Amino acid sequence: MAATTFDIKSIVRPNILALKPYRCARDDYSSGVLLDANENAYGPALNPTSEAAVSSAGLDINRYPDPHQHDLKNLIAKFRSIQGGPENFFLGVGSDEVIDMLFRVFCVPGKDAVLITPPTYGMYSVSAQINDVQVHKANLTLDGQFQLNVEEIEKQVAAHSNIKIIFLCSPGNPTGSALSHESMKRVLTMPNYKGIVAVDEAYVDFIDAGKEGSTATWVKDYPNLVVMQTMSKSFGLAGVRLGIAITSPEIALYMNATKAPYNIASTTSRVAQEALQPKGLEILHKHIAVMVQERDRLLEAFKSISGLGRILGTNDSNFVLVEVLDKDGKPSNDRAFKVYTDMASRQGLVVRFRGTEIGCEGCLRITVGTPEENDVVIRRLTEQLSS
Repeated sequence: MAATTFDIKSIVRPNILALKPYRCARDDYSSGVLLDANENAYGPALNPTSEAAVSSAGLDINRYPDPHQHDLKNLIAKFRSIQGGPENFFLGVGSDEVIDMLFRVFCVPGKDAVLITPPTYGMYSVSAQINDVQVHKANLTLDGQFQLNVEEIEKQVAAHSNIKIIFLCSPGNPTGSALSHESMKRVLTMPNYKGIVAVDEAYVDFIDAGKEGSTATWVKDYPNLVVMQTMSKSFGLAGVRLGIAITSPEIALYMNATKAPYNIASTTSRVAQEALQPKGLEILHKHIAVMVQERDRLLEAFKSISGLGRILGTNDSNFVLVEVLDKDGKPSNDRAFKVYTDMASRQGLVVRFRGTEIGCEGCLRITVGTPEENDVVIRRLTEQLSS
């Protein structure tokens, strides 16, 4: 897509275009005697020998955190091979804040709409309802592979000119399928679509080497693209709540102007920066390799468990989506839900029932755990389905 065909100002909400972002003295001056923000100069009310005090030492948590997080953004840019720098990023409290920020910047409540591709991540619809935004749907192919139906997306865009955002999840949740790059490029370059395309890559690091991976580097070529990532999955940092948007400087500018001034905590920033150091990245790649190996072991084991059916999706994530069958060999929501509740309530094993999602009848979504946890999954499913 040529930059001249995409006019961001035509799709940003008028009140956001007119917004004068909150500014503080710390935007311009961040050192010296800091008496500008009404902080507590005497320090945090913590027992100095407590675990909380020791773990936060050196962070000056009595001070507001860096509102711009340039150091963290530079590390992410280097890791993801992004040409550019902090100007290409928005950071949020988990990917959910990134999703919500897209609604707040682009969608006028009660007027605009988004498009989703079920079965997909539920927060797109939840955020739409919170923001009073309509949701249109173009289902993924329901052949067990869960790929984009681009023709249906084009049809929905033609029928609903108020669609401002198209959400694509790759690899998908709950599908585990990475979308083909060719199909995503077709969506990005639809001639009659003037909105943005948000690609959710929460699970992208689990795609096998040799397959088509992240689209993050595309932002230099597609000014209507926002790539959403997270530190919660492959990095194992779900507790620090860090979501990432990689996009054009123009889109990032509006997102950063709209956010609260100090949304990324000092503790979150420090932990994330540590994870992006060479030693952290070494651990990351080691853990990914083990998880992929264990995923493959689950895939093989599930084939031999009587009562399990097809393994759906293309298995590009850190979970497996598998059918539970009835006595006639058909996918069964009743039996899948019974297995799910019985394992959780009686056996202390919690997986996720996904049978109510379109194309996922009778399905359980099972996260790849440690080798010992996966042994428990295999044993419990075998026991449950033998009766």
